[in-house]
Amino acid sequence: MNAAEYGRYARDTIVEGLGRRGFLRAATAAGATGIAAPLLSGGSASAASSPKPEVEMPREILQPGVGPIHGKHYLKSLPDQVIWGYVPQLTAQPVLRVKSGETVTVDSVSHEGILEDQGRDPVAYFKSHGVPADQVLKDAIAIAAEYNRTTRKFDVDGPHVVTGPIYVDGASPGDVLKIEMLSFIPRVPYGVVSSRHGKGALPHLAGGAVLAGITVDEIMPPVGTDGRSTGIPTKYGNVSVFTPVKTGRGEVVGAMPGGAGREVRFPLRPFMGMTGVAFAPSTTLTDPALNSIPPTLGGGNIDINLLTAGSTFYLPVFAEGALFYTGDPHMAMGNGEVALTAMEGSLRSTFRLTVCKRGSGDAPSVAFSYPFAETRDAWVPIGLSDPDGSQNGQINDLNIAMRRAVVNALDFLQNDHGMDRAVAYAYLSAAADFEVSQVVDRTTGVHGVIQKSHFAG
Repeated sequence: MNAAEYGRYARDTIVEGLGRRGFLRAATAAGATGIAAPLLSGGSASAASSPKPEVEMPREILQPGVGPIHGKHYLKSLPDQVIWGYVPQLTAQPVLRVKSGETVTVDSVSHEGILEDQGRDPVAYFKSHGVPADQVLKDAIAIAAEYNRTTRKFDVDGPHVVTGPIYVDGASPGDVLKIEMLSFIPRVPYGVVSSRHGKGALPHLAGGAVLAGITVDEIMPPVGTDGRSTGIPTKYGNVSVFTPVKTGRGEVVGAMPGGAGREVRFPLRPFMGMTGVAFAPSTTLTDPALNSIPPTLGGGNIDINLLTAGSTFYLPVFAEGALFYTGDPHMAMGNGEVALTAMEGSLRSTFRLTVCKRGSGDAPSVAFSYPFAETRDAWVPIGLSDPDGSQNGQINDLNIAMRRAVVNALDFLQNDHGMDRAVAYAYLSAAADFEVSQVVDRTTGVHGVIQKSHFAG
């Protein structure tokens, strides 16, 4: 166990014993030592003051059960413990049960490399990019070969491998599930960024329609390579860019060809694109209301790149036990996620799951009706263009998402901080940032960033 791993282990052990509020009181008392922040964040003292989370690459491939496991509970992604392309319904049977406040480590599996347009054979796919068979995850191989809970339909189903659900004792409809992001460790030293026909920010729509603002020649991937009419996913002409992870000079980066013999490198910022609770009722696993692509009031494919280690995500609870799930692991993603996917790559993710009751003060008031997030430095109100997901049609208007993010920000500042609403509106205009979360998940997203330091006086 290296120093960083020991620090995380010590932090979780202390918090399990004292409770988070007790730990925070103890940390505040010892604040002058500089220890509290890194223990809470899971990183080093320098990482705690940096906007870039510390990324540790393990020395080995994190096959199931191999390497550091930080949580009290551990959940693998076996074929019978995942749903491929769909999220759990309100009455789903849990694969794990935990107490409120306990930690759980999940071995998430990326869908990239196992999808039908890539041959549904991760050993062969990654071999074509120079990855030896022993560096391909065994659970990814098993899911690609053995998954049979649903019949896969590439053009209909979501792509994501969704692990769970996890039942959290004491959670009931009307509560909030507080999800603390404790650590994200890359399981493999590579990822994939994919662009698929008919998807992304510049799509070629069904029937040949071209979105306003672009010409047919500006569609990506180019229209001339669109092979969807064949009905054979491997002939669709989709583009997947294999992206190795490289280390050096104290950095962990993704690397791509930059043209003219150069290489473009960008920092890794691991997070889970999909973190949610059961939201929609259904009697079938493949009900369109459960499709894994659009985010909802229950979270899901929320794709907010601020949800790295040290952040917290709050979700309203709709089912007994909350029925938490996760998937869509990202190694890095820019706001917008314009090509369709982030740098997708499997992660070992550790969360703390805590039930918050109304009136307890343990969760922002907005979170009892809408997803809400916070980082060490900022509060993050969220807006979605269509929070019902695939139910009742689909709206992907960023204007709607923006308006909802602003309203949720106003509600938070008024109800939780006592600001006059008109003053709060002016403050948001003067000092808050509103960012596009993503434009590629049918339901689009916008999130606000309200700096906590502005309220320190």
